[in-house]
Amino acid sequence: MGPDGTKNDAMGRPTMGLRLAVLSRGPRLYSTRRIVEEAKKRNLDVEVCDPMKFSLVVNQGSVDVLHKGRPFAKDAVIPRIGHSITQHGVAVLRHIEQLGIWTANTGQGILQSRDKLNASQILARNRIPVPKTVYVRDILDVEQAIETVGGLPVVVKVTQGTQGDGVFLRHTAFEVRNLVQGLLMTGKSVLVQEYIAESHGKDIRALVVGDKVVACMRRRARGREFRSNFHLNGTVESVELPEGYAEAACRAARVLGLNIAGVDLLEGNNGPLVLEVNSSPGLEGIEKASGVNVAGAIIDYVTEDTAFSEVDISQLLRTVPGSGVLSLQLRNHPKMVGKRLSDVFASVPVFALSRGDRLVWNPDEEIQLRYDDVLVCYGELTELRTSLRQAMLGVPREALMFDDAENPSEQTEG
Repeated sequence: MGPDGTKNDAMGRPTMGLRLAVLSRGPRLYSTRRIVEEAKKRNLDVEVCDPMKFSLVVNQGSVDVLHKGRPFAKDAVIPRIGHSITQHGVAVLRHIEQLGIWTANTGQGILQSRDKLNASQILARNRIPVPKTVYVRDILDVEQAIETVGGLPVVVKVTQGTQGDGVFLRHTAFEVRNLVQGLLMTGKSVLVQEYIAESHGKDIRALVVGDKVVACMRRRARGREFRSNFHLNGTVESVELPEGYAEAACRAARVLGLNIAGVDLLEGNNGPLVLEVNSSPGLEGIEKASGVNVAGAIIDYVTEDTAFSEVDISQLLRTVPGSGVLSLQLRNHPKMVGKRLSDVFASVPVFALSRGDRLVWNPDEEIQLRYDDVLVCYGELTELRTSLRQAMLGVPREALMFDDAENPSEQTEG
Protein backbone atom coordinates (compact mmCIF):
# COMPACT_ATOMS: atom_id res chain seq x y z
CA MET A 1 0.00 0.00 0.00
CA GLY A 2 1.25 3.47 -0.88
CA PRO A 3 1.75 6.33 1.60
CA ASP A 4 -1.58 7.91 0.53
CA GLY A 5 -3.52 4.73 1.29
CA THR A 6 -3.81 3.52 -2.33
CA LYS A 7 -3.17 -0.12 -3.12
CA ASN A 8 -0.35 -1.24 -5.39
CA ASP A 9 -0.43 -4.16 -7.81
CA ALA A 10 2.19 -6.89 -8.10
CA MET A 11 4.41 -4.54 -10.15
CA GLY A 12 4.18 -1.78 -7.55
CA ARG A 13 1.77 0.34 -9.62
CA PRO A 14 -1.09 2.07 -7.76
CA THR A 15 -4.57 0.69 -8.47
CA MET A 16 -6.41 3.38 -6.46
CA GLY A 17 -8.80 0.78 -5.02
CA LEU A 18 -10.29 -0.06 -8.41
CA ARG A 19 -13.63 -1.84 -8.12
CA LEU A 20 -13.93 -4.28 -11.03
CA ALA A 21 -16.90 -6.34 -12.16
CA VAL A 22 -16.66 -9.26 -14.58
CA LEU A 23 -20.03 -9.80 -16.25
CA SER A 24 -20.23 -13.58 -16.59
CA ARG A 25 -22.68 -16.40 -15.93
CA GLY A 26 -19.82 -18.86 -15.45
CA PRO A 27 -17.53 -18.01 -12.53
CA ARG A 28 -15.89 -21.43 -12.89
CA LEU A 29 -15.10 -21.04 -16.60
CA TYR A 30 -11.38 -20.90 -17.38
CA SER A 31 -11.41 -17.39 -18.86
CA THR A 32 -13.44 -15.87 -16.02
CA ARG A 33 -11.32 -17.60 -13.37
CA ARG A 34 -8.08 -16.38 -14.95
CA ILE A 35 -9.28 -12.76 -15.14
CA VAL A 36 -10.36 -12.83 -11.49
CA GLU A 37 -7.08 -14.48 -10.48
CA GLU A 38 -4.97 -11.81 -12.19
CA ALA A 39 -7.15 -9.03 -10.79
CA LYS A 40 -6.63 -10.30 -7.27
CA LYS A 41 -2.88 -10.51 -7.82
CA ARG A 42 -3.00 -6.79 -8.52
CA ASN A 43 -5.07 -6.08 -5.39
CA LEU A 44 -8.19 -5.11 -7.30
CA ASP A 45 -11.61 -5.40 -5.68
CA VAL A 46 -13.09 -7.85 -8.20
CA GLU A 47 -16.50 -9.50 -8.35
CA VAL A 48 -18.13 -11.83 -10.89
CA CYS A 49 -21.65 -10.54 -11.61
CA ASP A 50 -24.29 -12.61 -13.38
CA PRO A 51 -25.86 -10.44 -16.14
CA MET A 52 -29.21 -12.12 -15.45
CA LYS A 53 -29.25 -10.80 -11.88
CA PHE A 54 -29.45 -7.13 -12.84
CA SER A 55 -32.43 -4.79 -12.61
CA LEU A 56 -32.41 -1.73 -14.87
CA VAL A 57 -34.17 1.39 -13.59
CA VAL A 58 -35.18 4.34 -15.77
CA ASN A 59 -36.59 7.40 -14.04
CA GLN A 60 -37.23 10.97 -15.10
CA GLY A 61 -33.79 12.42 -15.75
CA SER A 62 -31.84 9.46 -14.40
CA VAL A 63 -30.97 5.79 -14.83
CA ASP A 64 -29.85 3.29 -12.22
CA VAL A 65 -28.59 -0.27 -12.08
CA LEU A 66 -29.24 -2.81 -9.34
CA HIS A 67 -27.40 -6.11 -8.93
CA LYS A 68 -29.19 -8.63 -6.74
CA GLY A 69 -31.31 -5.74 -5.46
CA ARG A 70 -28.37 -3.54 -4.47
CA PRO A 71 -26.91 -0.47 -6.21
CA PHE A 72 -24.19 -1.42 -8.68
CA ALA A 73 -21.14 0.54 -7.51
CA LYS A 74 -18.16 -0.35 -9.70
CA ASP A 75 -15.45 1.60 -11.48
CA ALA A 76 -14.89 -0.76 -14.41
CA VAL A 77 -16.58 -3.69 -16.16
CA ILE A 78 -15.19 -6.52 -18.26
CA PRO A 79 -18.12 -8.08 -20.15
CA ARG A 80 -17.98 -11.85 -20.77
CA ILE A 81 -21.50 -12.10 -22.14
CA GLY A 82 -22.56 -15.49 -23.52
CA HIS A 83 -24.00 -15.68 -27.01
CA SER A 84 -27.35 -16.99 -25.79
CA ILE A 85 -28.01 -13.87 -23.68
CA THR A 86 -26.58 -11.27 -26.05
CA GLN A 87 -29.66 -9.04 -26.16
CA HIS A 88 -30.16 -8.97 -22.40
CA GLY A 89 -26.44 -8.70 -21.66
CA VAL A 90 -26.04 -5.76 -24.04
CA ALA A 91 -29.07 -4.03 -22.49
CA VAL A 92 -27.38 -4.32 -19.09
CA LEU A 93 -24.07 -3.09 -20.48
CA ARG A 94 -25.66 -0.08 -22.18
CA HIS A 95 -27.36 0.87 -18.93
CA ILE A 96 -24.02 0.65 -17.14
CA GLU A 97 -22.45 2.85 -19.82
CA GLN A 98 -25.14 5.49 -19.20
CA LEU A 99 -23.87 5.72 -15.62
CA GLY A 100 -20.41 6.65 -16.92
CA ILE A 101 -18.84 3.39 -15.76
CA TRP A 102 -15.86 2.31 -17.86
CA THR A 103 -16.44 -0.86 -19.92
CA ALA A 104 -13.76 -2.91 -21.69
CA ASN A 105 -16.11 -3.43 -24.64
CA THR A 106 -19.24 -1.42 -25.40
CA GLY A 107 -22.67 -2.88 -26.03
CA GLN A 108 -22.61 -1.51 -29.56
CA GLY A 109 -19.26 -3.14 -30.27
CA ILE A 110 -20.52 -6.52 -29.04
CA LEU A 111 -23.66 -6.33 -31.19
CA GLN A 112 -21.70 -5.35 -34.29
CA SER A 113 -19.20 -8.17 -33.90
CA ARG A 114 -21.84 -10.87 -33.28
CA ASP A 115 -23.79 -10.14 -36.44
CA LYS A 116 -21.51 -11.62 -39.11
CA LEU A 117 -23.18 -9.66 -41.91
CA ASN A 118 -22.96 -6.33 -40.09
CA ALA A 119 -19.36 -7.03 -39.07
CA SER A 120 -18.42 -7.81 -42.68
CA GLN A 121 -20.09 -4.62 -43.88
CA ILE A 122 -18.14 -2.49 -41.39
CA LEU A 123 -14.84 -4.24 -42.11
CA ALA A 124 -15.24 -3.96 -45.88
CA ARG A 125 -16.26 -0.30 -45.65
CA ASN A 126 -13.02 0.36 -43.76
CA ARG A 127 -10.95 -1.44 -46.42
CA ILE A 128 -10.09 -4.39 -44.19
CA PRO A 129 -9.74 -7.54 -46.33
CA VAL A 130 -12.51 -10.13 -45.84
CA PRO A 131 -13.64 -13.17 -47.85
CA LYS A 132 -16.26 -12.39 -50.52
CA THR A 133 -19.66 -12.80 -48.90
CA VAL A 134 -23.26 -12.73 -50.17
CA TYR A 135 -26.36 -12.35 -48.02
CA VAL A 136 -29.06 -14.73 -49.28
CA ARG A 137 -32.76 -14.34 -48.49
CA ASP A 138 -34.27 -16.48 -51.27
CA ILE A 139 -33.41 -19.92 -52.62
CA LEU A 140 -33.50 -18.40 -56.14
CA ASP A 141 -30.46 -16.30 -55.26
CA VAL A 142 -28.18 -19.26 -54.48
CA GLU A 143 -26.63 -19.79 -57.93
CA GLN A 144 -25.87 -16.08 -58.33
CA ALA A 145 -24.33 -16.08 -54.85
CA ILE A 146 -22.07 -19.03 -55.71
CA GLU A 147 -20.90 -17.29 -58.88
CA THR A 148 -20.32 -14.00 -57.05
CA VAL A 149 -18.00 -15.51 -54.42
CA GLY A 150 -15.92 -17.32 -57.04
CA GLY A 151 -17.60 -20.69 -57.53
CA LEU A 152 -17.69 -23.97 -55.66
CA PRO A 153 -16.95 -25.08 -53.04
CA VAL A 154 -18.46 -22.43 -50.79
CA VAL A 155 -18.90 -21.84 -47.09
CA VAL A 156 -22.49 -21.44 -45.89
CA LYS A 157 -23.04 -19.84 -42.50
CA VAL A 158 -25.73 -18.20 -40.40
CA THR A 159 -25.26 -14.60 -39.36
CA GLN A 160 -25.52 -15.44 -35.65
CA GLY A 161 -23.32 -18.23 -34.33
CA THR A 162 -20.26 -18.96 -32.22
CA GLN A 163 -17.46 -21.52 -31.82
CA GLY A 164 -17.98 -22.84 -35.36
CA ASP A 165 -21.70 -23.50 -34.88
CA GLY A 166 -23.76 -22.85 -38.00
CA VAL A 167 -20.80 -22.97 -40.42
CA PHE A 168 -20.80 -25.49 -43.28
CA LEU A 169 -18.65 -26.35 -46.31
CA ARG A 170 -20.54 -27.51 -49.41
CA HIS A 171 -19.10 -28.76 -52.71
CA THR A 172 -22.08 -28.88 -55.10
CA ALA A 173 -24.85 -26.44 -56.02
CA PHE A 174 -27.43 -29.07 -55.07
CA GLU A 175 -25.98 -29.35 -51.57
CA VAL A 176 -25.85 -25.57 -51.19
CA ARG A 177 -29.49 -25.12 -52.29
CA ASN A 178 -30.74 -27.81 -49.92
CA LEU A 179 -28.79 -26.40 -46.98
CA VAL A 180 -29.79 -22.79 -47.64
CA GLN A 181 -33.44 -23.79 -48.05
CA GLY A 182 -33.40 -25.65 -44.75
CA LEU A 183 -31.77 -22.74 -42.91
CA LEU A 184 -34.19 -20.19 -44.39
CA MET A 185 -37.17 -22.34 -43.42
CA THR A 186 -36.02 -22.30 -39.78
CA GLY A 187 -35.86 -18.48 -39.82
CA LYS A 188 -32.08 -18.18 -40.07
CA SER A 189 -30.30 -15.40 -41.94
CA VAL A 190 -27.84 -17.01 -44.36
CA LEU A 191 -24.48 -16.00 -45.83
CA VAL A 192 -22.69 -17.68 -48.73
CA GLN A 193 -18.97 -17.06 -48.46
CA GLU A 194 -15.86 -17.56 -50.55
CA TYR A 195 -13.87 -20.70 -49.69
CA ILE A 196 -10.19 -19.94 -49.10
CA ALA A 197 -8.59 -23.21 -50.18
CA GLU A 198 -5.06 -22.34 -49.06
CA SER A 199 -6.34 -21.86 -45.49
CA HIS A 200 -8.41 -25.06 -45.33
CA GLY A 201 -8.64 -26.42 -41.80
CA LYS A 202 -6.50 -23.71 -40.23
CA ASP A 203 -6.58 -20.08 -39.17
CA ILE A 204 -4.79 -17.67 -36.87
CA ARG A 205 -6.37 -16.26 -33.72
CA ALA A 206 -4.90 -12.91 -32.67
CA LEU A 207 -5.82 -11.61 -29.23
CA VAL A 208 -6.09 -7.82 -29.31
CA VAL A 209 -5.98 -5.84 -26.06
CA GLY A 210 -6.11 -2.07 -26.35
CA ASP A 211 -4.51 -1.37 -29.68
CA LYS A 212 -1.99 -4.19 -29.88
CA VAL A 213 -1.84 -7.95 -30.33
CA VAL A 214 -0.72 -9.46 -27.02
CA ALA A 215 -0.83 -13.13 -28.09
CA CYS A 216 -1.57 -15.29 -31.11
CA MET A 217 -1.86 -18.92 -32.11
CA ARG A 218 -2.52 -21.04 -35.17
CA ARG A 219 -5.52 -23.36 -34.93
CA ARG A 220 -5.77 -26.56 -36.95
CA ALA A 221 -8.76 -28.82 -37.52
CA ARG A 222 -8.59 -32.57 -36.95
CA GLY A 223 -9.36 -35.18 -39.59
CA ARG A 224 -11.85 -34.15 -42.28
CA GLU A 225 -13.22 -31.25 -40.23
CA PHE A 226 -12.56 -27.88 -41.91
CA ARG A 227 -13.45 -25.74 -38.88
CA SER A 228 -10.42 -25.15 -36.69
CA ASN A 229 -12.14 -23.99 -33.49
CA PHE A 230 -10.49 -25.10 -30.25
CA HIS A 231 -13.92 -26.07 -28.87
CA LEU A 232 -14.38 -28.45 -31.82
CA ASN A 233 -11.31 -30.45 -30.73
CA GLY A 234 -8.96 -28.49 -32.97
CA THR A 235 -5.29 -28.28 -32.09
CA VAL A 236 -3.43 -25.08 -31.27
CA GLU A 237 0.21 -24.08 -31.72
CA SER A 238 2.33 -20.98 -31.30
CA VAL A 239 2.92 -18.83 -34.36
CA GLU A 240 5.02 -15.78 -35.23
CA LEU A 241 2.56 -13.15 -36.43
CA PRO A 242 3.65 -11.09 -39.45
CA GLU A 243 3.27 -7.33 -39.11
CA GLY A 244 0.54 -7.16 -41.73
CA TYR A 245 -1.55 -9.71 -39.87
CA ALA A 246 -1.16 -7.85 -36.58
CA GLU A 247 -2.17 -4.57 -38.24
CA ALA A 248 -5.27 -6.17 -39.81
CA ALA A 249 -6.30 -7.64 -36.44
CA CYS A 250 -5.92 -4.35 -34.58
CA ARG A 251 -7.80 -2.40 -37.24
CA ALA A 252 -10.63 -4.95 -37.28
CA ALA A 253 -11.10 -4.73 -33.51
CA ARG A 254 -10.88 -0.94 -33.60
CA VAL A 255 -13.47 -0.30 -36.34
CA LEU A 256 -15.92 -2.68 -34.63
CA GLY A 257 -15.51 -0.73 -31.39
CA LEU A 258 -13.81 -3.46 -29.35
CA ASN A 259 -10.91 -2.96 -26.95
CA ILE A 260 -10.59 -6.68 -26.19
CA ALA A 261 -11.16 -9.08 -29.06
CA GLY A 262 -10.14 -12.36 -30.60
CA VAL A 263 -9.64 -11.79 -34.33
CA ASP A 264 -9.68 -14.85 -36.60
CA LEU A 265 -7.49 -14.48 -39.68
CA LEU A 266 -7.31 -16.70 -42.76
CA GLU A 267 -3.93 -17.06 -44.43
CA GLY A 268 -4.75 -16.12 -48.01
CA ASN A 269 -2.33 -16.12 -50.93
CA ASN A 270 -2.50 -12.32 -51.03
CA GLY A 271 -2.28 -11.76 -47.29
CA PRO A 272 -4.57 -11.92 -44.27
CA LEU A 273 -8.36 -12.07 -44.51
CA VAL A 274 -10.42 -11.24 -41.43
CA LEU A 275 -12.90 -14.05 -40.95
CA GLU A 276 -14.51 -13.14 -37.63
CA VAL A 277 -14.06 -10.92 -34.58
CA ASN A 278 -15.00 -12.33 -31.16
CA SER A 279 -15.89 -9.88 -28.38
CA SER A 280 -15.56 -12.50 -25.59
CA PRO A 281 -12.58 -14.60 -26.72
CA GLY A 282 -11.68 -17.73 -24.78
CA LEU A 283 -8.31 -17.57 -23.05
CA GLU A 284 -7.50 -21.21 -22.40
CA GLY A 285 -6.23 -22.24 -25.82
CA ILE A 286 -4.28 -19.09 -26.55
CA GLU A 287 -2.60 -18.93 -23.14
CA LYS A 288 -1.47 -22.54 -23.44
CA ALA A 289 -0.34 -22.22 -27.06
CA SER A 290 1.48 -18.89 -26.75
CA GLY A 291 2.67 -19.05 -23.16
CA VAL A 292 1.48 -15.46 -22.72
CA ASN A 293 -0.38 -14.31 -19.62
CA VAL A 294 -3.32 -12.89 -21.58
CA ALA A 295 -5.55 -12.44 -18.54
CA GLY A 296 -2.80 -10.38 -16.92
CA ALA A 297 -2.50 -8.22 -20.04
CA ILE A 298 -6.25 -7.58 -19.93
CA ILE A 299 -6.17 -6.52 -16.27
CA ASP A 300 -3.14 -4.29 -16.89
CA TYR A 301 -5.01 -2.61 -19.73
CA VAL A 302 -8.08 -2.11 -17.54
CA THR A 303 -6.09 -0.49 -14.72
CA GLU A 304 -4.27 1.81 -17.16
CA ASP A 305 -7.30 2.84 -19.23
CA THR A 306 -10.09 3.12 -16.66
CA ALA A 307 -9.33 6.79 -16.04
CA PHE A 308 -10.40 7.54 -19.63
CA SER A 309 -13.79 7.00 -21.19
CA GLU A 310 -14.81 6.80 -24.84
CA VAL A 311 -17.07 9.49 -26.26
CA ASP A 312 -19.75 9.11 -28.90
CA ILE A 313 -18.63 12.19 -30.81
CA SER A 314 -21.70 12.19 -33.07
CA GLN A 315 -23.98 12.26 -30.03
CA LEU A 316 -21.81 14.89 -28.35
CA LEU A 317 -21.92 17.21 -31.37
CA ARG A 318 -25.72 16.94 -31.45
CA THR A 319 -26.06 18.46 -27.99
CA VAL A 320 -26.19 21.99 -29.46
CA PRO A 321 -29.82 22.56 -30.60
CA GLY A 322 -30.09 22.68 -34.38
CA SER A 323 -26.47 21.61 -34.95
CA GLY A 324 -25.09 18.25 -36.00
CA VAL A 325 -22.79 16.21 -38.20
CA LEU A 326 -23.23 15.39 -41.91
CA SER A 327 -20.92 13.33 -44.10
CA LEU A 328 -20.31 13.43 -47.83
CA GLN A 329 -18.91 10.44 -49.74
CA LEU A 330 -17.12 11.74 -52.80
CA ARG A 331 -17.55 8.51 -54.76
CA ASN A 332 -21.20 9.59 -55.08
CA HIS A 333 -20.21 13.06 -56.32
CA PRO A 334 -17.51 12.67 -59.00
CA LYS A 335 -17.68 16.37 -59.98
CA MET A 336 -15.90 17.23 -56.75
CA VAL A 337 -13.05 14.73 -57.21
CA GLY A 338 -9.71 16.32 -58.09
CA LYS A 339 -10.68 19.77 -56.81
CA ARG A 340 -9.15 21.49 -53.83
CA LEU A 341 -11.24 21.80 -50.70
CA SER A 342 -11.17 25.60 -51.10
CA ASP A 343 -12.53 25.28 -54.68
CA VAL A 344 -15.61 23.47 -53.42
CA PHE A 345 -16.28 25.03 -50.03
CA ALA A 346 -15.73 28.60 -48.97
CA SER A 347 -16.66 28.34 -45.31
CA VAL A 348 -18.49 25.06 -44.78
CA PRO A 349 -16.95 23.70 -41.58
CA VAL A 350 -15.29 20.50 -42.79
CA PHE A 351 -13.69 19.38 -39.55
CA ALA A 352 -12.47 15.95 -40.67
CA LEU A 353 -11.57 14.05 -43.82
CA SER A 354 -11.50 10.25 -43.89
CA ARG A 355 -8.95 8.92 -46.39
CA GLY A 356 -8.00 5.25 -46.51
CA ASP A 357 -7.21 4.20 -42.96
CA ARG A 358 -6.43 7.78 -41.87
CA LEU A 359 -8.60 10.51 -40.38
CA VAL A 360 -7.36 14.05 -41.07
CA TRP A 361 -8.68 16.60 -38.57
CA ASN A 362 -9.22 20.17 -39.79
CA PRO A 363 -7.89 19.40 -43.28
CA ASP A 364 -5.92 22.08 -45.11
CA GLU A 365 -8.07 24.01 -47.59
CA GLU A 366 -5.52 23.27 -50.33
CA ILE A 367 -5.88 19.49 -49.99
CA GLN A 368 -6.96 17.82 -53.22
CA LEU A 369 -10.08 15.66 -52.94
CA ARG A 370 -9.95 11.99 -53.97
CA TYR A 371 -12.55 9.51 -55.13
CA ASP A 372 -12.72 7.51 -51.88
CA ASP A 373 -12.58 10.49 -49.51
CA VAL A 374 -15.34 11.04 -46.97
CA LEU A 375 -15.89 14.59 -45.72
CA VAL A 376 -17.27 15.06 -42.22
CA CYS A 377 -18.92 18.44 -41.64
CA TYR A 378 -20.29 20.10 -38.52
CA GLY A 379 -22.54 23.09 -38.15
CA GLU A 380 -26.10 24.39 -38.11
CA LEU A 381 -27.95 21.64 -39.96
CA THR A 382 -30.32 23.67 -42.14
CA GLU A 383 -27.53 25.89 -43.45
CA LEU A 384 -25.17 22.95 -43.73
CA ARG A 385 -27.57 20.91 -45.89
CA THR A 386 -28.20 23.88 -48.19
CA SER A 387 -24.50 24.52 -48.68
CA LEU A 388 -23.65 20.85 -49.26
CA ARG A 389 -26.39 20.57 -51.90
CA GLN A 390 -24.95 23.61 -53.68
CA ALA A 391 -21.49 22.03 -53.60
CA MET A 392 -22.82 18.76 -55.00
CA LEU A 393 -24.47 20.62 -57.87
CA GLY A 394 -21.22 22.42 -58.69
CA VAL A 395 -22.40 25.92 -57.78
CA PRO A 396 -19.45 28.38 -57.77
CA ARG A 397 -17.74 28.80 -54.42
CA GLU A 398 -18.90 32.44 -54.14
CA ALA A 399 -22.43 31.16 -53.74
CA LEU A 400 -21.35 29.10 -50.73
CA MET A 401 -20.13 32.05 -48.63
CA PHE A 402 -21.69 32.26 -45.19
CA ASP A 403 -22.33 35.49 -43.33
CA ASP A 404 -19.59 35.33 -40.70
CA ALA A 405 -21.39 37.87 -38.51
CA GLU A 406 -24.44 35.65 -38.24
CA ASN A 407 -22.50 32.46 -37.55
CA PRO A 408 -19.32 33.27 -35.59
CA SER A 409 -19.45 30.00 -33.65
CA GLU A 410 -19.25 27.89 -36.81
CA GLN A 411 -15.92 29.41 -37.76
CA THR A 412 -14.57 28.36 -34.39
CA GLU A 413 -15.92 24.82 -34.76
CA GLY A 414 -14.41 24.40 -38.27
